[in-house]
Amino acid sequence: MQIQLYNTLTRQKEVFVPRDPQRVTMYVCGPTVYNFAHIGNARPVVVFDTLYRLLQRQYPTVVYVRNVTDVDDKINAAAKAEGVPISTITERYHAVYSADMAALGALPPVIEPKVTQHIPAIISMIERLIANGHAYAAEGHVLFNVPSFKDYGQLSRRDRDEMIAGARVDVAPYKRDPADFVLWKPSPPDLPGWDSPWGRGRPGWHIECSAMIEKNLGTETIDIHGGGHDLIFPHHENEIAQSTCAHGGTMFCRYWLHNGFVNVDAEKMSKSLGNVLLVHDLLTTAPGEAIRLALLSAHYRQPLDWTDAGLRDAKAQLDRLYRALDGLKDVRAADTAAPEAFMAALADDLNTPKALSELHQLANAANKATDAEERSRLKGELLAAGWLMGLLQQDPATWLKGEVAKADIDVSEIEALIKARKEARARKDWAESDRIRNDLAARGILLEDKAGETTWRVASQVMT
Repeated sequence: MQIQLYNTLTRQKEVFVPRDPQRVTMYVCGPTVYNFAHIGNARPVVVFDTLYRLLQRQYPTVVYVRNVTDVDDKINAAAKAEGVPISTITERYHAVYSADMAALGALPPVIEPKVTQHIPAIISMIERLIANGHAYAAEGHVLFNVPSFKDYGQLSRRDRDEMIAGARVDVAPYKRDPADFVLWKPSPPDLPGWDSPWGRGRPGWHIECSAMIEKNLGTETIDIHGGGHDLIFPHHENEIAQSTCAHGGTMFCRYWLHNGFVNVDAEKMSKSLGNVLLVHDLLTTAPGEAIRLALLSAHYRQPLDWTDAGLRDAKAQLDRLYRALDGLKDVRAADTAAPEAFMAALADDLNTPKALSELHQLANAANKATDAEERSRLKGELLAAGWLMGLLQQDPATWLKGEVAKADIDVSEIEALIKARKEARARKDWAESDRIRNDLAARGILLEDKAGETTWRVASQVMT
């Protein structure tokens, strides 16, 4: 099966051909750990976790690296405000981040490097850049000399004025060119710092990833580099410049992938609007698996509009899928792969909306199947496809209990009433249909009719 991925560098979908099919390398920009992760931070985690799962099905070894930025001006400010070392802040929020992402079903990366553990590697790369004429020291700083790299701008495709404006550069007097960016900066006594050939200081943001990639993936050219759309410029543009120049012109990365933004109720998420949704808070109102499905409901390259209704729909979809699995609880799952149509959807640049549609088709087929062999095959396919999406990995009975168990609800009775209502609607007995709906509503069971199907949920499951 060929996997096609949209390469930001070439602006087109390309067949994925790894440099070494025995060892696929993937790096994704991870968190800066000074606060709780918001839903926008979670999207790349879920997207690239899904890609990681797909690659694992195709290749014997996939080395997935996701870094942790544990030295940064925001971290410094948070530590200063609490009067604690930066490690107190970073360890606290890294632990929360890891737990929150695990709750979303994300597998841990193979390697999770921290910036503070890679200072010697960062200094070494900076020294090489200076030695080959691509960087220079000035007033305790070291800066990358952008004009020295003729291909600068190839990823973002911005002209020079746009790049300078987009990077919000500080045109300091020690810069040779306004576009030059910092590789190393001095640290005063009250801030974290490390000894270097240029004095006590700390690394710039961009050089950190270049050095960690080189150190942990052990190759000058990696297969995949991922992150949010906002990282294309300046972060990933600068990574290309640094790494290419540090490696004598060797290509840095073969495939660049970027996910779209998450908006909230059609508005950009921002502190000023008060609409920043923290994953940690969302997990108190909805299962992590529902949050994950909601994040996968739109194609990863498109903007995702996060709404309460969308989250409720994700939960309802999972209820349907788990009910299909629960109907197969006495069936032994066949040892089989996900079906071809499902795999084709994921292999087409992670078309998760199409893959979810195929998952529902499997569930529908399972609900109708009577042949024992077919039911066994369908259960195996549901579980295999679910794993690739990071879904359906819980025990169906445990999932379906949830609020249902708390409300002491007889699931079989509810399903029987829904069936009776469907029959009433088929014979156009609208009075009986409404009576059943109203009776269920009075008992706290809300029905939702959509695309010819009826789903239900407990009223207390309404997510705000």
